[in-house]
Amino acid sequence: MNGLTDIPGIRVGHASDYYALTGCTAVLCECGAVAGADIRGSATGTQEFDTLSPGHVTPHVHAVVFAGGSAFGLESASGVRRYLAGRGLGFPTPGGPVPIVPCAILYDLAIGKPHVRPTREMGEAAAAAAITGPVKEGAVGAGTGATVGKIFGMARAMKGGVGSYTVQLEERYAAVKVSALVVVNALGDVRDPETGKLIAGARAAPDSREFANTEKAMKRGAMGGFKGGNTTLTVVATNARLTKLQATKLAQLAQLGMARTIYPVHTMSDGDIVVALSVGEERADVNALGVAAAEAVAESVLRAVRKAPTMGGVPGLA
Repeated sequence: MNGLTDIPGIRVGHASDYYALTGCTAVLCECGAVAGADIRGSATGTQEFDTLSPGHVTPHVHAVVFAGGSAFGLESASGVRRYLAGRGLGFPTPGGPVPIVPCAILYDLAIGKPHVRPTREMGEAAAAAAITGPVKEGAVGAGTGATVGKIFGMARAMKGGVGSYTVQLEERYAAVKVSALVVVNALGDVRDPETGKLIAGARAAPDSREFANTEKAMKRGAMGGFKGGNTTLTVVATNARLTKLQATKLAQLAQLGMARTIYPVHTMSDGDIVVALSVGEERADVNALGVAAAEAVAESVLRAVRKAPTMGGVPGLA
């Protein structure tokens, strides 16, 4: 399993700064993808997300960019746009092709070097590094500075990162795949839905690996050092043919994967987003695709924290 690149027509590249602990991830669909999005978090930072609306004139997107650096990281999309334009790719206009590149950011300024953020050059480097091989996971790209379980501040948080997973449908839909790539930078804890056990999140003390249980702490009114700055960013892609409206519905259904694994999710201080991409000609019911997408997202969330090492003084599981 390669992860998101199991979907033909998708390439993924990362650019990571391990000194500053930030980075960006470029998901390229250079031949164009029908796309939709669903935003459930209340602290989002985005660029060109109007192009994902079913009523928008542009029929396709050519890349999706996720970046650290908070709002400063939106600059990285310019580099991906420049890379694609240099290859003659984009929405046709009389003045030449204009690449459509939606971008979403996460807040990682509380770890590493906050004055170093993803740049246009970093975005271009991520696009140039994009491959069809196995997706690199863990503390890489937009997940380089990602963390989870931050209700008591960074001193009791754990490391997040990037995870990617593919679900193959069956029988009459045996040719259909749905894959996800998730960057986990959540306020909440991550729970394995198979066992019900917390596997990463807020800890009882800075020197402890015992979990504090964020949901219980919130119900007691405990906010501690929490100052905001969280987001889980997701791309789901399929080789099934969809309209923009169906892609939007797929993004909505995929959100269930976050709800199965992140506790709590979609808070006032999370910028949770799902972008759905359709790049194929296979046929499948959008509800079946949604079931697969939720599974792929849930598995990707688990992989993101399990493959994240200790960095910047924040403990990880890898």
